[in-house]
Amino acid sequence: MLDVYDKDAPQIRLVMDNFNTHSIASLYPAFDPETARRLAKRLAIHYTPKQGSWLNMAEIELSVMTRQCLGRRISSISKLANELGSWEQTRNAHQKGVDGQFTTDEARIKLKRLYPQFKD
Repeated sequence: MLDVYDKDAPQIRLVMDNFNTHSIASLYPAFDPETARRLAKRLAIHYTPKQGSWLNMAEIELSVMTRQCLGRRISSISKLANELGSWEQTRNAHQKGVDGQFTTDEARIKLKRLYPQFKD
C-alpha cells in the first residue's frame, strides 16, 4: 500500500494496537531487508492504549455517526463526503465526551460472571 496508494507521501501515520506481532520488525520477514528498511522509515507508528476504553469511545462515535448521518441512502461519494464533513464539524463544535469512570471494584461487581470462581 505504501508503494501503490501512498507512494508520494513522505511519511504515513499508522495507528495499531499493542498486539505482540504489530511492530516494525514484522516487515523484515515479509520483505527483503532493503525494502523493509525503506518502508519502515516512512511509517510513524502510534500505538493505541493498552486498556480498552479507547475502543468503546470509537465504537460510540461510529454508532452516533451512523444514526445521525448515515442512516439513509446517499446518492454519491461527493454527497457522502459533504454530509460527513458537515456532521464532523457540528459534532466537533459541540465536543461530546465520554465519562469513563469504570473502577476495578465496579468491574468486579458488574462483570462477576467473567471472573473465575474458586471453591474454599
